[in-house]
Parts: sequence; structure tokens; C-alpha cells
Amino acid sequence: MSGPDLLAYRPGLHRYAVGVACATAVLIFIGGLVTSTGSALAVPDWPLSYGQVFPRMTGGVLFEHGHRMAGATIGLLTIVLAVWLWRSEPRRWVRWLGLITLTAVSLQGVLGGLTVLRRLPLALAVSHAGLAQIVLCLTVTIALVTSAGWMEAPPRAPDAGAPSLRALTRVAVAVVYLQILVGAVVRHSGAGLAVPDFPLAFGRLWPAAGLMSTPVAYQLLHRAGALLVALCLIWTVAAAMRRHGSVPGLRRPALLLALLLAWQVYLGAAIIWTKRAVVPTTAHVLSGALVLATALVLALRATRLLAPLPSDRSSSPASTAA
Repeated sequence: MSGPDLLAYRPGLHRYAVGVACATAVLIFIGGLVTSTGSALAVPDWPLSYGQVFPRMTGGVLFEHGHRMAGATIGLLTIVLAVWLWRSEPRRWVRWLGLITLTAVSLQGVLGGLTVLRRLPLALAVSHAGLAQIVLCLTVTIALVTSAGWMEAPPRAPDAGAPSLRALTRVAVAVVYLQILVGAVVRHSGAGLAVPDFPLAFGRLWPAAGLMSTPVAYQLLHRAGALLVALCLIWTVAAAMRRHGSVPGLRRPALLLALLLAWQVYLGAAIIWTKRAVVPTTAHVLSGALVLATALVLALRATRLLAPLPSDRSSSPASTAA
């Protein structure tokens, strides 16, 4: 544990960063409500709403304009976070992480506005959803690296096993993020019920050729991706528990990841069983974001707490930096 790390710990800053990360997760839930309730174009103009700052909050306007107000709040919170980091954080890369987060939040607002003005083109809608997940990951990272646990990490244990846990967790993050993008395509293309049954597809393991269409293909790709994610996360969690189950910093996010995975699979099935009811559909969006955030925490902690073996050519100076 080095001197700069000790100087970097600010309890108030860390708690504030955790609050911003939690607020960002809430914003993702609110954004999911907009799509789940079909309110995305309830307000047809931007940045105003029907030419007003505060329109009458009824019907879909409540969800869409409420989403805009929540987004503006996150923007203000992120400005404070970036300034706070720049003024008090001794680690240069963490200060820049705050500025990158602020830039991402600003771009997210612009993408949201363009999505409305262009009448929900699929590419923009998916980009808006994907960037929201990146913003969440950035805020979670800041919250983690400003924590006392990160500062006071014990000497790193060898990352024994093949593949290394560091590699497994990074692949897990990438796979989950790609699956979220596919899920965004399903949601924003209206393919959520393109295959009306689950776990079968039109009563079969694979639908007949005559039933195939673009929405059906999106839905089947999402289901195949869910299977891939499940296998990847089960492998990752099993490796973390088997090799480093005695390390609380790795055991806790690994167990949480397993629980969130089970919950996410259930919610995905519930969407079909309830014919896209608002609650399970929106909860599925939030749960997916929490799976991604937890996988990221596990990956970052594996990088912090585990040392690559001499033969691990995938390691780099950036991966070993505090």
C-alpha cells in the first residue's frame, strides 16, 4: 500500500460516488419504463417538452419527461463528481475518469434527444441504451476505486489456474455487455414477443423455416446469447469460488453475480409468460445492468487483488496499476 493510495481515500467522495452510481442505475430503470410503457414519443420535441420546461405530467409524458428530468439530475451530479475528483483526487487517471464520465453523460443526453427528434431509429435507440450501460460502468468504477477496500488491498495473490480469473472476468464483462446490446435491439425493434413461448420457440426447440423473420431472428439471437452468458458467468463464478473463495473481495461479488444471473433468467422468461408486462420487462433491463456492473466489480477486483503469473502474456502495465 503506497503513500498516494492513502492520500487518495476520501470517505465523503467515495460515498458520493456510490450515490451517483446508484442514481445512474435508477435512471436506467426509468429509461426502461419509457420503452416498456410505449412512452418514448409521448413528448415529440427536444430539449423542451411541448415547448415547455415543465409540461403537464400526465400519461406517457410523465414517463418521458420524468426520464429527461432524471437524466438532467444525473448530469448535475456528474458535474459535481468530476469537479470533486479533479480538485481532491491525487491519482491522475481517476481524475480523468471523472471527466470521461461527464463527457459520456453529456453525449448520452444528446443521443437521447436525437432519438426523439429522429423518431426512434433503431441504431440511435440501441446506441442510447448501450451508452447508458457504459455510464453506469464508469460510475461504478469510480465508486470502487475511491473505496477504502481498494486503497487497503493486501499483497496480491497469484492468479493461478487456466484461464486466469483475470481473463475470465474480462471476457464475462464483454459477453454481458454484448448481450445487453442484443437485448436493446429486441426491445427497440418490437421483437419482445416475436417468439411467444418459452423455453420452446413456437412449440419446438427451433422454429420451422416458414416462421423465421427478422424479429424472430432477433429474439432467437437474444436467447442464444442468454445461454452463452449463463455458461460464461457460471464458469467465472465457479473459478472465483474454487480458487479464491477465501478472499471476501472476490467471493462476495461472485456470489452476487450468481444470484443476479438466476434472477435475470427468470425475468427474461417472465417477459414472455406475462406478454411483456411492464414490471418484469423493466426489471429485466435493470437486472441486466446490475449483472454487468457486478461482473465489472469482480473483474476490477481480480485485477487489483490477483497478480498475473510470469507466463501470463496478457498482462500489461495498465492492468497492474493501482
